[in-house]
Amino acid sequence: MEIKITVRSVKEMEKFAKKFYKTLHGGEIILLNGDLGAGKTTFTKYFCKAGKVKEEVTSPTFTIMREYQGKPFHIIHFDLYRIEQTEEVQEFGFEDYVYAPKKKDIVLIEWPYNLPDFVYPDCYELQITKLGETERLVTLTKRGNV
Repeated sequence: MEIKITVRSVKEMEKFAKKFYKTLHGGEIILLNGDLGAGKTTFTKYFCKAGKVKEEVTSPTFTIMREYQGKPFHIIHFDLYRIEQTEEVQEFGFEDYVYAPKKKDIVLIEWPYNLPDFVYPDCYELQITKLGETERLVTLTKRGNV
């Protein structure tokens, strides 16, 4: 399954994130792809807002991982931009989150392919392509049996 939509503003990105959030049941992994500035973290902020996260959502570029308690899901947000080897994320329990996500968790991973030797299980892949100042092509692909 693949869905492609064009969002023309951050408000439309917010609507998309909210609609997508409402389709999930917990235990999903979402791979976020796109160039710097494409909107991966913006999507994550609105995704967390849809999940009733109360705290400020920021990019975990330097901390690698942030966790947010939402309703009904616990959201784990990884940013692998600075990671070069799988060993670097093992201290965070990355493989546990990816290979055995809890039913109450949703795992978001920015820059997932910075770990070229890592094989992701069934998941959603969200590609955000910058088309203009605020316009983005969002491609959502379902990989496997999520």
